Amino acid sequence: MPKAPAPTKAMKEQAKRVTILRDKWGVPHVFGKSDADAAFGLAYAHAEDDFRLIQLALAAATGRLSLLILSEQAIGNDFYVSLIGVKEQLDKQYKKLSPQVRAVLEGYAKGLSYYAGLHPNEADGRLFPVTGRDVAAGFIHKIPLMFNLPKVLSALNSAKTKKVGDKVFASDSKKSRGTRLAAFSSQSFQITGSNTHAVLGRRFTDGITRLNVNSHQPWEGPVTWYEAHVSSEEGWNMLGGTFPGAPFILHGHNDHLGWAHTNNHPDLIDVYKLKMNIKVQGSYKLDKKWKRLKERTAAVKVDTGLFYFTYRMKSYYTEHGPVFKTPHGYYAIRYAGIDKAIFAVEQWFKMNKAKNLKEWKDAMRIQAIPMFNTNYADKDNIFYVYNALLPQRKPGFDYKKILPGHRSDLIWKTYLPWDKLPQVHNPTSGFVQNCNATPFRSTVGKDNPKASLYPKEAGIETYLNNRTIRSLQLLSKKAKLTRADFLKMKFDRFYDKKAPIFKTIIQPLLASYKPQNQDEKKGFELLKSWDGSTHIDNRAAALAILTRHPLRDRFRRHRRGQPKTPQAAFQAAVKMLKKYYNRVDVPLGQVQRLRRGKVDLAIDGGPDIITAVESKLIKGKLVGYQGDSYILIAEFAKDGIRSYSRHQYGNSNRKTSKHYADQAPYFVKRKLKRIYRSKEQLLKNKAKAYHPGEKK
Repeated sequence: MPKAPAPTKAMKEQAKRVTILRDKWGVPHVFGKSDADAAFGLAYAHAEDDFRLIQLALAAATGRLSLLILSEQAIGNDFYVSLIGVKEQLDKQYKKLSPQVRAVLEGYAKGLSYYAGLHPNEADGRLFPVTGRDVAAGFIHKIPLMFNLPKVLSALNSAKTKKVGDKVFASDSKKSRGTRLAAFSSQSFQITGSNTHAVLGRRFTDGITRLNVNSHQPWEGPVTWYEAHVSSEEGWNMLGGTFPGAPFILHGHNDHLGWAHTNNHPDLIDVYKLKMNIKVQGSYKLDKKWKRLKERTAAVKVDTGLFYFTYRMKSYYTEHGPVFKTPHGYYAIRYAGIDKAIFAVEQWFKMNKAKNLKEWKDAMRIQAIPMFNTNYADKDNIFYVYNALLPQRKPGFDYKKILPGHRSDLIWKTYLPWDKLPQVHNPTSGFVQNCNATPFRSTVGKDNPKASLYPKEAGIETYLNNRTIRSLQLLSKKAKLTRADFLKMKFDRFYDKKAPIFKTIIQPLLASYKPQNQDEKKGFELLKSWDGSTHIDNRAAALAILTRHPLRDRFRRHRRGQPKTPQAAFQAAVKMLKKYYNRVDVPLGQVQRLRRGKVDLAIDGGPDIITAVESKLIKGKLVGYQGDSYILIAEFAKDGIRSYSRHQYGNSNRKTSKHYADQAPYFVKRKLKRIYRSKEQLLKNKAKAYHPGEKK
């Protein structure tokens, strides 16, 4: 394997213009002369903590994952890169990015190449040096993954037949698991769940506006949060969370304002079945004309470990978008952002540098980030927007079903303008929130967006979950809040009796099932008296969460042998607790665990709890893998911004680092750490300073 090129003289000079200060938690605070210098330092610092995942993300985005990994998943990824035309979009649009943004991309790329050159045993030389184009490719590659394009492709690939009017996701489609197309989600950029709350100063006893930045990311892998602070002499001074391969902060705060994203689920993908000409291969009908498919060949280079070979696959295109060929037909796919994904780079960077609400809104109006509820705060304002690229579709069709591909009037070309999206600014209630539920209950009272203004074709959510119900209850109280009240709300650990777990599982179970033995009778009594608490010592929560566990996602298919009803799930939960603990009233902390290396800690909270924990069942333990992850509380006072944070593990993904799991004991105790941002404050608090490439 070739080694990465040695650092150039220009890279060494740029490294001298960058200072990295690591605080006592290992969080990098990067100071650069220019924005490009700061991006260089961010890349280098992140590579020190997680180079492996950054390198995989670069390989995936540029269609070279098969060089690093020999798997069906990697080959599928590299075909996907060709299918959505990553290279073609870069060729067409990279130079349309502003010079400032391109400089940041190039600076970040040079920082990665500098690290690779200094650490040849870690880097695959076939990928280096990287360029700004390679970094931008990551956004084109991942934007469609945000709203599960691979799931659509997998459903089409696994179906026996599909016709116009069929649902894209058929209830009997059992083969969608395990296909090479479904595997793209492992490289997803998606923010999978989340809470965000913004409360105006007039609602607090101390008059300080506060923002809760709290997405629920996976705890391992390419989309776990990395905390960083980036500062330049050109006015970039942003702190918060980012992902491997991203050249700036994705949500957090700067010197003036902050924002948080949560996942939303508008309908952003349409599938069309093409009417093919059986007499002329590669010819499809559009309106009354026959047209030729545009064709491209993907040459996927695979490294077997002994030799290379090139795997060639054809991909096709029409006016609709990319075309997916299956044994039962050709399907065209059109998705939001199909023509502008690269400009998400421009949008996020301008959000990073915005100084006020107007500048931040101007950045959002680029409309290249296709989804995410977004809460904003500064010292005088709070703002919520159901951010989405909502296609302006022809009414009268069910766009969750397969559409006729021969009708050009169904190929949408415009989006709902950003200013017309559901949004709330400084409501009478003094707060806005979103926890992955409907935007039409973002606050209380008449300031909520009106559902009647939006077409059903947009697919905007109307449901409530427990986190939303609890947020509205806790923030709707008339009395002014203290800072302690806000933090108590953030770390709330209760299910409301109106929450889905009670309405769809616990209450039907209690109303219809007769316990079969003494253990089930005891479990039944526990659930009858359960107040919805998921505190660490609660003796009903483990049973309730285990009962919910196999039923937890109405969109997820049941694996063979899993319980499919509340009654069967309850029986299985009782048996499991009896088997591993010889009792059913087991404190939650004994069952639910946070594990990282040698660290094994009790953790409270649960699925759809504001203090969220999603878990996998492993030998009688609910082992957390997702939920509350990077938490950031920003306080916008008149004399400046103070912020506090915590990571579920630590700021390094290297097992040998002391920061691999150093934050976990504080995370499970809900103890936040103060963030310092000035060089003077950091040095007073024993931060270590160095230039990229220097020994720390």
